[in-house]
Amino acid sequence: MIRPSLLPEGFRDRLPPHADAAATVEAHVLGVAHGYGYERVDPPLAEFAEGLGSRLKDGGLADAVRFVDPVSQRTMAIRPDITAQVARIAATRMAHHPRPVRLSYAGSVLKLRGGALQPAREARQIGCELIGLDSVAAAREIVTVAVEALTAAGAQGVSVDFTLPDLVATLAAGPLPIDDVEQLRERLDAKDAGAVATLAPAYLPLIEAAGPFTTAIDRLRAFDTSGALATRLDGLEAIAAALGDTATLTLDPTERHGFEYQTWLGFSLFAAGATREVGRGGTYMLMHEGGAEEAATGFSLFAGSIAGDAVSERRRLFLPIGAPTEAGSAMRAAGWVTVAALTASDTPEAQLCTHLWADGEPRPLGN
Repeated sequence: MIRPSLLPEGFRDRLPPHADAAATVEAHVLGVAHGYGYERVDPPLAEFAEGLGSRLKDGGLADAVRFVDPVSQRTMAIRPDITAQVARIAATRMAHHPRPVRLSYAGSVLKLRGGALQPAREARQIGCELIGLDSVAAAREIVTVAVEALTAAGAQGVSVDFTLPDLVATLAAGPLPIDDVEQLRERLDAKDAGAVATLAPAYLPLIEAAGPFTTAIDRLRAFDTSGALATRLDGLEAIAAALGDTATLTLDPTERHGFEYQTWLGFSLFAAGATREVGRGGTYMLMHEGGAEEAATGFSLFAGSIAGDAVSERRRLFLPIGAPTEAGSAMRAAGWVTVAALTASDTPEAQLCTHLWADGEPRPLGN
């Protein structure tokens, strides 16, 4: 018999002060986005499965929890990703809006099952989408906002790993033709030099063109004797120049896992102390009804990965019975958290306070 208090596998409660830390991360990220002109949208938790599935990347609906709506008797799906919903809003409700349109969002997502390395099935997703452009300028802004948002959220040691999702297709259609592009992509992604040598030895230098950004970009330029990649490499260097020393930059030009629907640019975001990537983004094509496409650029972050087990700094002031009401108001205005005693037996220790109001001022406990 399952205990009523037991949560399903892949779910957990986030308790204080960890929940406060995650909420602070979200507020800081959205604050930076707002400062750059990204306006908030808030899509519903569930939609009709058919519509949601048409905007998720290939196979995305297989990861969605589905159920039959008792009102419409149609199959609905709980979102496993918010980006698809933002794309729907931009393509329908905001189709009339002048481009580019800048949108931000935050909300919970639910996956049907977790993985061995990522067992959580519920997560809090935060992000920005710039709809209408996938230019170097658009990508530069999106990556800049992502790095600044992570830094504002308290992330240390931020790093960005760039990739070029359409690199193999571009070369195969130009100077280095090959029949089985998908097989070559898989072998390059796996860094299987032997398999690449057997299938397409001309592509072997791409395996070595991965690592610290400056070294990797130089190797790619040396490889690109035809100039087929010149505009992409110029774009990458422009983005890197804009970031300066705000993040550590790396480049893995053939990384494909998780970037199946990105176009010319993809990037992963990492932070010191996080056990996995804390975000991901890139350029992609947004689908409109009727089959029309629109360029877009965006990123998504996961608050839980950024916050981890960090806790918000507690500075809680205990107000004993009889403390003036105006004193509490003044201290809250000054940034304090105040906790008022409600009974004579209440203590600052019981309320996890760090300071006590005494003689008209806050005093650290123990002093």
